[in-house]
Amino acid sequence: DNAFNAEELQAWDGRLGRQLEDNPERQREYVCELKIDGNALALSYADGVLVRAATRGDGSRGEEITANVRTIQAVPLRLQLKQPPAWMEVRGEAFIPDDTFEAINSERQQRGEALFANPRNACAGTLRQLDPKVVAARRLDFFAYTVHLPADADGPKSQWEALQWLEAAGFRVNPNRELCQDLSGIQRFCDSWEEARHQLPYATDGVVVKLNNLALQD
Repeated sequence: DNAFNAEELQAWDGRLGRQLEDNPERQREYVCELKIDGNALALSYADGVLVRAATRGDGSRGEEITANVRTIQAVPLRLQLKQPPAWMEVRGEAFIPDDTFEAINSERQQRGEALFANPRNACAGTLRQLDPKVVAARRLDFFAYTVHLPADADGPKSQWEALQWLEAAGFRVNPNRELCQDLSGIQRFCDSWEEARHQLPYATDGVVVKLNNLALQD
């Protein structure tokens, strides 16, 4: 859900408390991550090899764009794991850094082409290109933020562990994240990035707050 102020965040936390009241693991800690303003991707790996990449689409059905995503250097074609799971799906955000966006628009202007309104639109348009060479030339980037494994797989037990696991597997994970014990920690993180985000070389549009314990998430 979306929260636009401290009161809405507090109401969300209150609902969680009521839902988890009888859970023996009801102690809540949270992971705060920057919300990258790009395009969500779902990457499927079989035995450690990238086999499919898709856009988010309507949330259940997206566009298959594997050939284009293979050109993104931040997306590993083969996982750096000695014993990768038989199947897994990684979700994350493809984006175009600000300086790359400016260079793309400068080139389009020189060719008399319409300029992209913002990096997010430029990224979406690039991912739909029919020619992977065009995608490669635009130097998209990618941050992974969650992993989905089969129920019987031995994987991370928390979101914080999942981010570290993704890094070990070869993905770029945004370093601007924090493990918070309570709402005051979440608020400090949000407040600190309200201004600091403008110094980043890419666009963000908020903070994502997640329950750390994956079993509690379920």
